Amino acid sequence: MTVRGICGVDGIEVGHAQDEKARTGCTVVLCKGGAVAGVDVRGGAPGTRETDLLRPGFLVERVHAVLLAGGSAFGLDAAGGVMRYLEENGAGFDAGAAKVPIVPAAVIFDLGVGDPSVRPDAAMGYAACRNASAHDVKQGAVGAGCGATVGKALGPENAMDGGVGTASVVLPGGAVVGAIVAVNALGDVIDPDTQAVVAGAKHPDGTGFANSASLIKAGAVRAAAGANTTIGVVATDAALDCAKVNRLASAAHDGLARCIRPCHTMLDGDTLFALSAGEKKAEINAVMEAAAEAVSMAVLNAVARHRA
Repeated sequence: MTVRGICGVDGIEVGHAQDEKARTGCTVVLCKGGAVAGVDVRGGAPGTRETDLLRPGFLVERVHAVLLAGGSAFGLDAAGGVMRYLEENGAGFDAGAAKVPIVPAAVIFDLGVGDPSVRPDAAMGYAACRNASAHDVKQGAVGAGCGATVGKALGPENAMDGGVGTASVVLPGGAVVGAIVAVNALGDVIDPDTQAVVAGAKHPDGTGFANSASLIKAGAVRAAAGANTTIGVVATDAALDCAKVNRLASAAHDGLARCIRPCHTMLDGDTLFALSAGEKKAEINAVMEAAAEAVSMAVLNAVARHRA
């Protein structure tokens, strides 16, 4: 299924590249006009790049791309290809001698599926940029979600495929808030309206879903540390400064907590970036709530193919 999702925010483009046989890939969110950026890392086992620069009080506030990738820490190499693409297009922080593209990135662990010797690299990151478009964002097992799985509390043999999902919310004043996420969670994906499990850990006897939260409380989890993570980007065309964009990234995590259970564990590396890429006026609390809503919808869209 393809939708505009986060690309409902003017100036945002999304590109995927993947190796379907090896089950790994990357997703790039491009903002060629530049965007004020922020980040919030909530999980206990993250894999990230250039996150310190996004906090208030640091020199660089605007970025031109954010990378989401598989491959665990190896996948951070794909950011080099994104940098090359941006440099070729004249984008980056003007350091005098050269423009240096700043490419924040986060990765998921997908080495346990497909071919672990194949990881996103600079060529794949460059290809994702070349594939970027503001229309028809593909969802499911593509890009950074190509090898994603969810519900790993009873081990990979009882997990289900995760994926990439995107969604957006339009505020009454016209500001748009969108999200894209790669869902690779330890926990189960829950429909917050019905509290039903949409995708998650399956009972080994085939009788339906296990309850991952209960398994954790009972000390019965068999998932590996660092092998689980949900990463993503929220973007808005509302004008926000660096401090507020970082608050937006924090609020967006509420969307994960609404539909991934459990969330933000020490075995996950949950990380969300935020971008302000416009000049529209919007009340910050409204933007924050819309971000949580968009993230929640994006998570559900990532696993929508599992729903009846």
